[in-house]
Amino acid sequence: MTMAKKAFSPSSFSSSSVQALYDLCKKTFTPSGASPASPQAIQKLCSLLDTICPADVGLNEENLEDDRGHGFFGLHQFNRVGRWAQPITYVDIHDGNNFTMCIFCFPTSSIIPLHDHPGMTVLSKVLYGSLHVKGYDWVEPEQIRKSVGPNCSPVRLAKLAVDKVLTAPCGTSVLYPNRGGNLHCFTAITPCAVLDILAPPYLEAAGRTCSYYHDIPYSSFATGSGDELTDGNEEDYAWLAQIDTPDDLYMRPGRYEGPTIRV
Repeated sequence: MTMAKKAFSPSSFSSSSVQALYDLCKKTFTPSGASPASPQAIQKLCSLLDTICPADVGLNEENLEDDRGHGFFGLHQFNRVGRWAQPITYVDIHDGNNFTMCIFCFPTSSIIPLHDHPGMTVLSKVLYGSLHVKGYDWVEPEQIRKSVGPNCSPVRLAKLAVDKVLTAPCGTSVLYPNRGGNLHCFTAITPCAVLDILAPPYLEAAGRTCSYYHDIPYSSFATGSGDELTDGNEEDYAWLAQIDTPDDLYMRPGRYEGPTIRV
């Protein structure tokens, strides 16, 4: 694959949209343990994210329809793979103690399975293409059922929070620790890319480990009384069973080629 030349002038590195985004994130997300960001601060971040376009983070317009899964940032320490592999490209823009800025580039039909963001706030901006998002939040107080069969983990009741297709240009989506679809999965309808801000970032030592889940229809473990349902119909609920990291989750690093960020 021949990469197009970067469409940045030298002056864009001294003042850029992604620099403004970093600066606002740094102001918004304080060290772990401090008070969470205010709704007003999150809305301000959303407004800025809404203005970000592919070129702002180094995506070349000529390659936006590339569907081979190699990413649009160049290959980084990997050899080219065949079309059948369809990897998702992960690009790290900034990885700090208080927040992470990153991009996921999806080939058509690629999937990031259902996973959680414990204690985290996540802002997601679809930069181009179409992406199906399905997200759940845990029902509180927690409802647990025992699975039948050997080596089966318990299941926990969750309520559907998001189930829609996002097509660029569209507004920024936000999930919170306990609402907004904290457990979600992504399915690429077309080649697409998502700019994510995670605050605070995953950190195993702090208990913020990414866990994967499989959703099971509510009727599979229902008691018949429907007492677990706080509101809505049965179709709005599912039981989630934690699973190992899926073997078919194929993700590879890409090289960030957008404007340099001053930290």
